[in-house]
Amino acid sequence: MASGGERPDLDALRELEEVVRHFETELASWRRRALGAEARLAEFKGGEAGVSHERLEEENRSLAQRLQAARGHLGDLLDRLQFLEQQQGNGGQTQ
Repeated sequence: MASGGERPDLDALRELEEVVRHFETELASWRRRALGAEARLAEFKGGEAGVSHERLEEENRSLAQRLQAARGHLGDLLDRLQFLEQQQGNGGQTQ
């Protein structure tokens, strides 16, 4: 542990918490968009021509890409968390 400074694992934990909060906000946004898309799809299936099938497919592809990116971010977060847990298990000692 550095003499006068904060523990590096606490800084990493704060950064991880910030990333998780950002991720949570994005998930909420995606949920709202998915609910909106489901509502438009229901209208489309009901015979209303407000939304084209192609547009729904395009939006679905876009959401799938964003979901894949989020999975990548989540994997990074899990790796960081595992590292922090390992550091905690070692008493916070770095070599």
